[in-house]
Amino acid sequence: MSVRDLDKMFDARSVALIGATSRPSSVGAVVARNLRCAGFAGELTLVDPDSHAIDSMTVYASVAGLPRTPDLAVIATPPETVAPLISELSQRGTRAYVVISAGLGGIGGLGRALRQAMLAAAKTNLLRIVGPSCVGIMVPRLGLDATFSHLVAQPGDVAFLSQSGAMMTAMLDWAIPRGIGFSHVVALGEMADVDFVDMLDYLAAVGIRGPS
Repeated sequence: MSVRDLDKMFDARSVALIGATSRPSSVGAVVARNLRCAGFAGELTLVDPDSHAIDSMTVYASVAGLPRTPDLAVIATPPETVAPLISELSQRGTRAYVVISAGLGGIGGLGRALRQAMLAAAKTNLLRIVGPSCVGIMVPRLGLDATFSHLVAQPGDVAFLSQSGAMMTAMLDWAIPRGIGFSHVVALGEMADVDFVDMLDYLAAVGIRGPS
């Protein structure tokens, strides 16, 4: 239980989406759209080997091609690619990850092996991961919407945490028409690393010192 490097995630100055795509209704396309449209003031880069541009944004073919190292990497790629991507990004210095990808879990078999490989890749450099199998995170004051939600939260003073992405989207469905805003909205998914205690400690610390 630690707040180590959570500022790289929730106060990110640069974000890379790995798995961006222009395929309509796909997770990668929705996350790319949300990241583009929420008003993020930092640097946003997209990675997909099969795309050249999405809505006039350059799409890089690989992590190696990124011009700069992102603070936060959002991963929405097949489960077998997650651990190699984290290893490659960590060597460049990325310390925070939102793993939207599913299929890295279960009691046994391939999913559990892939989960252990992801955690082993992160352990070397003590990286932080929200997920896997999560809807993602929002930080409205930054204009950061790294989710595949159909709604974006408005800025406010209330933080909302949930394991369930369905619960998160239901809360937004209720809150937005009522003008209720949020400081953070986080769907933690399978909580392979960052869990409720980590988040509560981090939010308490941010509340005391204020955002950087």
